[in-house]
Amino acid sequence: MAIRWATAFWDFPADGFESGVAFWLKVTDSTLSARRGPDGEFATLIPAAGDPYLRVQRIRDGKGGSHLDLHVDEVEVEAEAERAIGLGASAVYREPGLVVLRSPAGFAFCLVGHDGQAVVPPPLDWPGGQRSRTDQLCIDIPPQAFDHELAFWQMFTGWRQTATDAREFRRLLPPPELPVQFLLQRLDLAERGRSATAHMDLACTDIDAETERHVGLGAEAVRRHHWWQVMRDPAGLEYCITGRDPEIDLHPIT
Repeated sequence: MAIRWATAFWDFPADGFESGVAFWLKVTDSTLSARRGPDGEFATLIPAAGDPYLRVQRIRDGKGGSHLDLHVDEVEVEAEAERAIGLGASAVYREPGLVVLRSPAGFAFCLVGHDGQAVVPPPLDWPGGQRSRTDQLCIDIPPQAFDHELAFWQMFTGWRQTATDAREFRRLLPPPELPVQFLLQRLDLAERGRSATAHMDLACTDIDAETERHVGLGAEAVRRHHWWQVMRDPAGLEYCITGRDPEIDLHPIT
């Protein structure tokens, strides 16, 4: 399978949708597309340069989070969905050019037809002197499901796994022409029956300066680790500011 592009979504609860969208438009220096869907629940963040790869959705129920669209050639959508199912995924919804699936651990993702996107937006420069880019989807996986989930994504994408010094993380390396990096995290604990979820990460050259910028835009700093800062946006979704080079984006996790 050739994955031509990847799109990451913020799935906002209805009461936090407007504040969440407004926040991420400022964080990413983007403009908002026309709203789509029966109730105007979908929109795309349009970057100043490059092709769009970030989108928002207003959901009816639940706490929200993030999901992933993988773009393949239009004629391959159904075949690749069947291959994913053969590897352990389950289909949730189908329409021409779109199949919604859940991974073996329950993470929601979609296969969609590719629409010609090809140019990865560059990192952005900020007044604090730092550079950043919203660039990574981290799938948070219950410990008992981690090995199976990792094997699924390796087999489905064909991307190689990188070694890390942190036992709970594994990174898959997509080709450089894709705008989104992929990290899998083994949770320490998870309630029985909990599905895998996901959150967004940013790469930046100065975690403290980027954290200060986000707090000024309305986010909350939750807790600090050595290589990353956990944040909460105005809609209540957690995300991380990480100390990875936004140009190279393969900083080792230690």
